[in-house]
Amino acid sequence: MNDETAPTTVPTRPRTPRGVAMAGLAAAMFLVILDSSMVNLAGSTIRESLGLSAAELTIVVDSYLVAFAGLLLLGGRLADVLGGRKVFMAGMTLYLAASAFCALATSGTTLIGGRIAQGVGAAIVLPAALSLVLALYQSPADRSRAMGIWGAVSGAGSLVGVFLGGTLTEMLGWQAVFLTPVPFGLIGAIIVWRSAPRAPGRPGEFDALGAATITLGISALAFGMVSASDAGWGAPSTVIGLVVGLAGLAAFVLVERRAAHPLVPLGVFRRKPVVTANVVVFLLGGSLVSLFFFLPQYQQDMLGMSPLEAGMAQIPIAGMIIVGAGVAPLLVRRIGLTRALPVGLAVLLVGFLWLTLDPTTSGFSASLFGAFLLIGTGLGLGLVNATAMGVRDSADNESGLLSGLINAAQQLGGAVGLAALAGIAIGAAGTHGDIDFTTAFLGEAALILIALALSLFRATSTNPAPAAVGTR
Repeated sequence: MNDETAPTTVPTRPRTPRGVAMAGLAAAMFLVILDSSMVNLAGSTIRESLGLSAAELTIVVDSYLVAFAGLLLLGGRLADVLGGRKVFMAGMTLYLAASAFCALATSGTTLIGGRIAQGVGAAIVLPAALSLVLALYQSPADRSRAMGIWGAVSGAGSLVGVFLGGTLTEMLGWQAVFLTPVPFGLIGAIIVWRSAPRAPGRPGEFDALGAATITLGISALAFGMVSASDAGWGAPSTVIGLVVGLAGLAAFVLVERRAAHPLVPLGVFRRKPVVTANVVVFLLGGSLVSLFFFLPQYQQDMLGMSPLEAGMAQIPIAGMIIVGAGVAPLLVRRIGLTRALPVGLAVLLVGFLWLTLDPTTSGFSASLFGAFLLIGTGLGLGLVNATAMGVRDSADNESGLLSGLINAAQQLGGAVGLAALAGIAIGAAGTHGDIDFTTAFLGEAALILIALALSLFRATSTNPAPAAVGTR
């Protein structure tokens, strides 16, 4: 999860070339991202097959996000203390077993249970895999190249997922999006077990109470917001969920202030760039996750696309995310980070407003294509530059902490943002529909508008120095 996970001495490693181990670890990352993308494309089919309401489908998606986000930092700590390879294997076993369980689900309740287990597995797998990558590649130059591969694999997972999710759903049914990763995940796990470093763990303690309180807080908040779509914002279930959620988050802050080994040392939030970056990434996460939840349903339910057509139509977004991520460091070198971040967010805001006002009534159109290009570009630019702002001033012993905070902020933003926008959009549809997509897309644009205003305030309150920023 962080640079501290890399041992001070080179760990014992089998004779297998490290590139083989990297391939197995990258495959794990690819499968987790791929599966998340595919599930979004299968959403409408899952809902119809299991007889779910729009709110219940939201819980299916959000249950995974809550478990993943709430336990992500704890997963990194487990890798530190117990050893990356052992933790990776445990997490991958849980993730693949949960994937198979999801494919066998016959009701929304069982599917939600499987999705929660998937989220727990992913929260263990990804930080453990990253810790093994850092153990494999110890020099700064090697690590820079490895992180480039890691980022490219993540983008490729999203790109392939939007195509494969629609294809598998249309040809084999929604169960295939959960079953397909299982055999490939098993192969990747065997490769990692045979070739990854056998680095010992480090003595330490787990902030289990911190993980429990933040997971409870986010879970209750998400439940309260989704409940509002059916029962109303004044209903007991909604009020109880929101109150318990806020109490859980307040308890998390108290726990972190007193913990000997906190998940999140609160002192880092005294730095304005760190706060700005994490809030922006939180808002970006909310818009990103909700976009890929609402968009496939909009394409299939309102524009009449098949799952395959919806997936193919989203390829421009995924492709431009990769392009935007590649252009982001170049833009930073030209105009500086504090100016580059608002540029990316402005592009994204225009894309969301274009999507909201798009006149397309059926199928795919040139207008929709233009909106998708801007959205993908803005997401790539915004995420990379916000991440760079969050970690650029880190000391050697805290780069992992700050990068972990950014990752957690994105996942937490996704969980809370989806719940909030789903509650508003489903409620706005009233009795004559399930989701008001115009409200949903406007809500996403509102999140980005707030992020843009925050980034502009940051840009005007600092003295940018492009030469000192460089690339991250």
